[in-house]
Amino acid sequence: LSPQELERYARHLVLREIGGPGQQKLKTSKALVVGAGGLGSPVAMYLAAAGVGTIGIIDDDVVSLANLQRQIIHDTNSVGDPKTASSARTINRINPHVTVEMHSGWTRKMPMILSAAMTLSRTGRTILPPVILQLKCAKNSRCRWSRQRLAVLTVQLQP
Repeated sequence: LSPQELERYARHLVLREIGGPGQQKLKTSKALVVGAGGLGSPVAMYLAAAGVGTIGIIDDDVVSLANLQRQIIHDTNSVGDPKTASSARTINRINPHVTVEMHSGWTRKMPMILSAAMTLSRTGRTILPPVILQLKCAKNSRCRWSRQRLAVLTVQLQP
């Protein structure tokens, strides 16, 4: 951890349950947040604040003024921007030590991706990056079901 990170995470470092080794694990961890709306917004922000090293954001939508009261990762200047880009900007403002991976177009294509994942599972390959934690924050039930099936396939493919 850099001197800036030591200062940033000082409260975590003194906790017996986290400490230096735990914070280092967070730094090398990857999380995937499916949906950057009302649920995904605070989740992604807290992951960034805690120091999770890489946060993937999957969302197809653009920021809408009508949703800003609950989608707190976005702001007025982001209206019309892809939620993934808006989320990445906010996460980087919260914690510049976090890497953000933006994935647009996935939720509309989830049934097709699921089909491809099933095909790949027979060959022992996966299309999702390996992550420690996947958080389903999408409101679309087909997307949530497909993401869950992909997560199961991904776990089965891990060595």
